[in-house]
Amino acid sequence: MEKGIVTMSMNESKRLHLVRKAIERRITQAEAATISGVCLRQLQRIVRRVKVEGDPGVCHRARGRKPNNRISEAVKHKAIELCRKRYQEFGPTLASEKLLEKDHIKVSVETLRTWFPEEGLPYRKRKKRPHRQWRERKACRGAMVQLDGTHHEWFEGRGPKCVLMAFVDDATGEVYARFYDYEGTIPAMDCFKGYIKRYGIPQSVYLDRHSTYKATVHYQTIEDQLEDRELMSQFERSLQELGVTVIHAYSPQAKGRVERLFGTFQDRLIKEMRLAGVRSKEEGNAFLETYLPDYNRRYRVSPAKDSDLHRPFKNHRELDRILSIRSTRALRNDFTIAHDKRLYQIKDNIRAKKVTVEERTDGSMRILHNGQRLRYQEITVRPEKEHKQSPKLYKTWDRGKPTRLHPWRESFNPDRRQKTGVSNIP
Repeated sequence: MEKGIVTMSMNESKRLHLVRKAIERRITQAEAATISGVCLRQLQRIVRRVKVEGDPGVCHRARGRKPNNRISEAVKHKAIELCRKRYQEFGPTLASEKLLEKDHIKVSVETLRTWFPEEGLPYRKRKKRPHRQWRERKACRGAMVQLDGTHHEWFEGRGPKCVLMAFVDDATGEVYARFYDYEGTIPAMDCFKGYIKRYGIPQSVYLDRHSTYKATVHYQTIEDQLEDRELMSQFERSLQELGVTVIHAYSPQAKGRVERLFGTFQDRLIKEMRLAGVRSKEEGNAFLETYLPDYNRRYRVSPAKDSDLHRPFKNHRELDRILSIRSTRALRNDFTIAHDKRLYQIKDNIRAKKVTVEERTDGSMRILHNGQRLRYQEITVRPEKEHKQSPKLYKTWDRGKPTRLHPWRESFNPDRRQKTGVSNIP
C-alpha cells in the first residue's frame, strides 16, 4: 500500500476523526477507543502510526490479505458433515467438544456458531431474559442522538394532522425537530439532512423498530444472498454509508429521553403554537426555528466532557445522493423503465440491463447507470389496445326442447306419470 494513495471507508474516516480529536487532546484516548470500538492499546498504536504516516496510518495493513490461521475448506467441510449427520441438533459448545474428543478436529465454539446459520444447521438456543437497567448519559456531545416521530393533533383542529420528528442529543438534551405529513423514509432523511447541516454527523443514532428505520421484509433477492448482504431499510443504508452506527431499541423505555420530550411538547409546544396562531405545517416549522433555540438554552444539560464529536460534512451534493431512496429497475429493449406505476423513456443510448432510480428528499428523481446521470422523459400518453373478440374454443350444440312425455320430465312430475300410465320402470 503506497502512502498517500489510500481510499478510506466511512468507518475509517470516523476512526481518523476520533484519532485527530485524541491527538489534539480534545478527548482522551480511552474515550476515543470506547467510541471507535477498539481497545486502548490498539488506539495508541493507531495514534502513533497516524503521527508518523499521516492519514493512511489509520488503515489496517492486512487489508486484502488472507488470514494465516484460517481453517481450510476440507476441515470445514468434514466438520459440517459430522455436525449434520453424527452430531445432529448439537449446540456449538457440545459440538466443539465432541469434534475434538471423537474426531480430533479443533474448532472453536464461536466459529461453529458462525458456521451453523450459514449451513442451515438448527440447534436449540438458550432463551434470553429481558434485562433493563439505568443507562448513564453519553459523555460527549454528538456521541449519540435519539430519533423518533409522534402523531398528534398539534394544531388543535386549526390545521391538518401531522407528525413531529425530533432528534435529541443524549449528552446535552438539545433538540432538533420538524413537522411532516407522515412518518416515513423521506421525512426521516430530510430531517436528518437538516440536523447534519446544522450540527454535523453524529457518531450513532438510537431508533425504534418502525418499518422506516428497520427492514421488516425477510425476503432476500438472489443478489443479496450471493453477496451475503444484510437486509436493511433505506434509512439504515444511508446511515451506514455516512459511517453512523445504528442502534435499535426493543422498548419505548429504552429511548425514554425522546419519549419524555414528546410528552413535554404535547403540553407546552401546543399551547405556544396556540398563542402564536400556528395553523399549518409550514407555519409550525417556521415557529420551531425561534422556539427550539430558546428551549435548548433553558433546558440544555452540560455534558461530562466539553468536546463535540459531530463530524462536519460540507459536500451537500454527496449528502443529497446518500440520503435518497434507491431502487433498481430493469431496462427494457425499447429503453423504457417502469417505476411507481409510471413509464419513463431513457434518452441516452446505453448498454445495460438495469438502472438505479434515486428519489431525493426535495421530490426530484434521478436515473443513474454506473454513477452517471441519464436523461429521461415521462411517457404520459400510452396507446390504447384494440379490443378484439376472442375466438370460441368450443361449439355449443342445441339439442332442442324435450317433449312433454320425455322420461326426463316424468321423473320430476309423478302426478303426470300416474295420469298417462307411462313409467320409467321397465
